[in-house]
Amino acid sequence: MANLVFYRKYRPQLFSEVVGQEHAVRTISNAIAANAFAHAYLFSGPRGTGKTTLARLIAKSLNCQTRNDGEYEPCGKCGSCIEITKGIAPDVIEIDAASNRGIDEIRALKEGIRFSPVSGKYKIFIIDEVHMLTKEAFNALLKTLEEPPAHAVFVLATTELNKVLPTIISRSQKFELRKLTHSEIKERLSGLVAREKKKIDPKILDAIASRATGSIRDGESILGQVLSMGEGATKEDIDFLLGVADLEQIDKFTGTLASGDSKGALEIISAVIDKGVDFDEFLKGALAYLRWIMFLKVDPNLSSIIGRDISEDELAQLVKTAKKFDIGKLQRAAKLFMQASDAMRYSPIPQLPLELAVVELSSENSNN
Repeated sequence: MANLVFYRKYRPQLFSEVVGQEHAVRTISNAIAANAFAHAYLFSGPRGTGKTTLARLIAKSLNCQTRNDGEYEPCGKCGSCIEITKGIAPDVIEIDAASNRGIDEIRALKEGIRFSPVSGKYKIFIIDEVHMLTKEAFNALLKTLEEPPAHAVFVLATTELNKVLPTIISRSQKFELRKLTHSEIKERLSGLVAREKKKIDPKILDAIASRATGSIRDGESILGQVLSMGEGATKEDIDFLLGVADLEQIDKFTGTLASGDSKGALEIISAVIDKGVDFDEFLKGALAYLRWIMFLKVDPNLSSIIGRDISEDELAQLVKTAKKFDIGKLQRAAKLFMQASDAMRYSPIPQLPLELAVVELSSENSNN
C-alpha cells in the first residue's frame, strides 16, 4: 500500500468515508440495509467525484460475508471484501467502455451473466464511461438490463450523461454526483496529511484544493506529488511543480486590466512564460476570474457560488478587485480573452493573442 498513489491508497472503504455525495450515499445505504437495492445504478458527474468508488462500495457491501440484515457497511475483513479491495474478486467484473466499446464485449458480458457467482451472493458488473459504447453495444446492454438474472447487479458510470441512451437511464437508478467544494477537498487533504504524519502549510492545501477544481482524485494526486517534495516545500515550489499560475498572480493580472496598466499586464504575462506555467491554463484561470467578478457585479450574494471553488481569503481579495471594474470593461475584457483563447491555437507565439487583447483593452480605456 505504501507505493500506491494517494487516490488509490486512501480510496474510501466505507460509505461513511465518501466525501460530498451525501444524497447518493444515504439513498444507496438505506436501500442495501433494507435489502431493497436496485438491479442497476447509473452514476454521472465530473471525473474524480466518486463514481467508481461508490460502485466498488456497492459491490463490497452486497457480497460482504459478515454483513447482517439491516446493515449496509462492508466489514472490510472477510474474504470477499479483501478480494474486492485488491481488485481480484471473480464476481466483480469491471469494464472500461472507452477501450471495450463494441458489441462483442457486451455479448461476452451477457454470456457471463448467465453463470452464478463464484463465491459471493451477486455478480456485479461495473461499466465505466458507459457513454462510449457503440449503438449496437447499447442495444445489447439494454436487453440485458430489461431482464437481468436475480444474481446480477449493474453499476454504470459516465462523465457525459447526455450521451447515454434514455432507455438505459430509465432502467437504472440514477445519481448525479457533484463537484466537491474547496473546503471539502481541503478538509479531506488535511486528513490525509495527518494520516501520513506529515506537516504542510494550510496555504499549500488551499492551492491544491483550488487546482483540483472539484475533483477529489485530482486533489489527492497533487497532494502525493507535493508531499514527495518534502516538508520544506513552499507555495512557489508547488506552483512550479504543477506549472500553474496561482490565484494571487491571476488577481494581480486582473487588477492591471481594471486600472488600464498594459505595461504591468504584459510584465505578468512575461513572468508567467518564464516560470514555465501552462499558458493555456493561465488564460483559462484569468477568464474564470473575470467570470467570478461578473457574478459579484450582478449580485454580491452570488459569492456563495464562488466560495465553493476558492478559500475565504481568496474570495475576500476577489471582492476587492471586483470593485475596480465597471460592467462594460468587464464584458469587453472577457470577450477579448475568449477571442484570444481561440486565436492561440493558430498563433506561432502562444502569448501574442493575449498580449494583443491587453493592448486593445488598454487602448479602449485611454480613448474613453
